[in-house]
Formats: sequence, structure tokens, C-alpha cells
Amino acid sequence: MQSQTIDPAKTELNHHHTAEATAGHHEEHPDHRLFGLIVFLIAEGMIFMGLFGAYLAFRSTIPVWPPAGTPELELLLPGVNTVNLIASSFVMHNADTAIKKNDTRGARTWLAITAAMGAVFLVGQVYEYTHLEFGLTTNLFASAFYVLTGFHGLHVTIGVLAIVAVLWRSRVKGHYNSEKHFGIEAAEIYWHFVDVIWIILFGLLYLL
Repeated sequence: MQSQTIDPAKTELNHHHTAEATAGHHEEHPDHRLFGLIVFLIAEGMIFMGLFGAYLAFRSTIPVWPPAGTPELELLLPGVNTVNLIASSFVMHNADTAIKKNDTRGARTWLAITAAMGAVFLVGQVYEYTHLEFGLTTNLFASAFYVLTGFHGLHVTIGVLAIVAVLWRSRVKGHYNSEKHFGIEAAEIYWHFVDVIWIILFGLLYLL
């Protein structure tokens, strides 16, 4: 039986072509991360819309709303919190704008400020909770209030953690730049979502 010899040069060449073909195959795959984020936020928005719908149903069917004996909500602190959260969306947008200009240091600064503003919002909400004159089970309005604001507060907490995570990863040189910045962009979109939900929530609970 005649033995076969393997040409190392041909083997290396074949391996090189295979690697190129594999790399080209992977590059052809579209990036669906942004689409996935949008689908996720639509799903979250539907949950909030369900909660808002339930609240409006309670309000329209119960003769006296809030029920008699429910202390009035303080507007000053929630109003300041609202202004703070709306302003933080503009700050977050500055981070996205900065990284698209390859201004990594500027992006880090704006991210840090946004995270701090989100933390201030959460501290303000906890302070409000500790000074409310009704509890979770006082009446239907109280239960709806805590569920809506608490669920939103959870999303703000997730948003702050996401921003901190992006800020941490931005320490690595070249991790984010004008061509590669999905992490910052995703955090910004999520933060705008949280902001819009709070504006609706604030109008329903505090102004109507």
C-alpha cells in the first residue's frame, strides 16, 4: 500500500481559506440586538399599560376616588423628582452624542451624572414612601399607588445598574467608540423609556 504524504503548505493554505470563509460567514449575520431591545421594551410597555388601564378602571368605577379618608399626596417632592428624571434623559443623550464623537471621557462624565441623577430619584422615592400617611393595604388607591410607583422604581434601579455597568466597561480603552457603542445606545433607549413611563404615571397618580 502506498503511503500518502501531507503537504504542510497546502494544509496551512486550506486552514487559512477555511478561517476566512468562517469569518465572512459570521460577518454576514445582521445585528439584531437593537431589535431585541425594542421588542423587550414593547413588552414592558404593555405591562405598564395594563397597570395604567386597571388604575383608570378603578378610578372610573369607584364613586369617590381616592377613597374617603385617603391623605392627599404631596406634589413638591414628586415634582422635583419628575424634573430630575426628565433632565437626566437629556444628560444621558449627551453621553451617546459624546461617544459618537469618540469623546470617551465626556461620555463617562455624562454617564456618571445620569447614574447619580437616577440614584437621587430613587432616594426621593424612598423618602416619600417613609413619609406617606397610608400603607400598601390601606385601600385600593394605596395599593395601586405602591404597585405602580414600586414597579417603576424597579425599572429605574435596573436602569441605574445598566448605566453603571456601561460606565465600568468604558474604562477599557477602545471598548466604546464612534463605531462601536451599542451598550451606551441601549442604556440611553432604556432610560428614555423609564422617563416616558414616569411622566404618564405622574400625571395619573398626582395630577388627575
